Amino acid sequence: MKNLKSIYISIIAMIVLAGSSLPAFSQGTELSPYSKYGYGMLTDGATSTQHAMGGVGYAMKGGRQINVMNPASYASIDSLTFLWDIGVTMANYWATENNSHANKTGGGLEYVTMQFPIGKRFGASVGLMPYSSVGYSFGAEVANGSVSSSGTGGINQLYAGFSANIFKGFNLGVNVGYLWGTVANDSYATISTGGLSLFEHTMRIEDYSLNFGAQYSFNVNKNNEITLGVTFAPEKGLHGTETGVYYDLNSDAKPDTASNSKMSGNYSTPMSIGAGIAYTFKKRLTVELDYTYQPWKKAKFNSADNFEQTVLEDRWKMALGAQYVHNPRGSYVNRIAYRAGVYYGDDYISVLGNKVKNVGVSLGLGLPAPGGSKTMINIGLEYKRRNTTPVGLVKEDYLTITIGVNFNEMWFWKRRFE
Repeated sequence: MKNLKSIYISIIAMIVLAGSSLPAFSQGTELSPYSKYGYGMLTDGATSTQHAMGGVGYAMKGGRQINVMNPASYASIDSLTFLWDIGVTMANYWATENNSHANKTGGGLEYVTMQFPIGKRFGASVGLMPYSSVGYSFGAEVANGSVSSSGTGGINQLYAGFSANIFKGFNLGVNVGYLWGTVANDSYATISTGGLSLFEHTMRIEDYSLNFGAQYSFNVNKNNEITLGVTFAPEKGLHGTETGVYYDLNSDAKPDTASNSKMSGNYSTPMSIGAGIAYTFKKRLTVELDYTYQPWKKAKFNSADNFEQTVLEDRWKMALGAQYVHNPRGSYVNRIAYRAGVYYGDDYISVLGNKVKNVGVSLGLGLPAPGGSKTMINIGLEYKRRNTTPVGLVKEDYLTITIGVNFNEMWFWKRRFE
């Protein structure tokens, strides 16, 4: 009973912490003009450990880290362990278009998660993760005036997940999520005679999400282990409201509502498939290869008539990541985790007939907390480039630092003496 009470208190504390941090959380670190399209730039639910490994996770398991990317991993938690993982990011952004250059910085809370065992064969997790992020501001001179655009917001996901060990080496799991958030896009027009107008397009989303996962691990021999992982999220229509409002900022006239409608039947997300394979040597070296596919061309996105239409493309991503720990039970230096990764893929939007592509590399360290604790401080450095093809539009470069603290507590250990 004492352990269950501690879990309940921790869940409530996590929700309060997440709720108090939502303004910074929903803003995210997205600084891209490409986030103007669709629901913003999408995320894959990676933690600080996974960011440093190129964003892999479908085949990642272990009792000392939280892996939201594949809910089947929850049942692999040590039966005496309670995990917290909190991550923040800081990003520096450079953009180049023709002879124009821009530089910005951003940052904030990225995720809050927790995980705990339910008996010896089951595990559960709850947390708050970003689904998408919007953040941009740019403008241009036109005949007889100027135009500018800005956007903020994003979609958040509060999830609860459960996993079961069906038989030796084989786990099944599911995440049930609640999606909510506001995406606001503003377009200003200024004419040389002094007129100023604004068209504001807003989506307010409230819906649920599902993500199923499976993992199977087997030993090739005493020192070598293989893990296979798959995830599946079904196609899902979105509920919420969409509004488009025109303002004449030089007049006292009431705003003109161009659209005000329900999103149901007009907006959706496609199915998502993830697959990965991981190789582990003596529990010291882990190498994982992941593939993600989302057929966004089949999704619905019917935005307001006065707002620029989004053209969706199928999204895919290949990621390769590795982690090395010299001796998990050795001295402090030997227990440091060294991580690296690379990824490449197409994003889900098309801009003026051009596909948006992403490529990135990452490095990181997992530093054990002092005093013999199993808590880890995870630091990752990621460089990412985003560009379009066949015609290069805005070329973007990101340098992102992710810091996460993975608290590992033996809450379920029964002390012999009290």
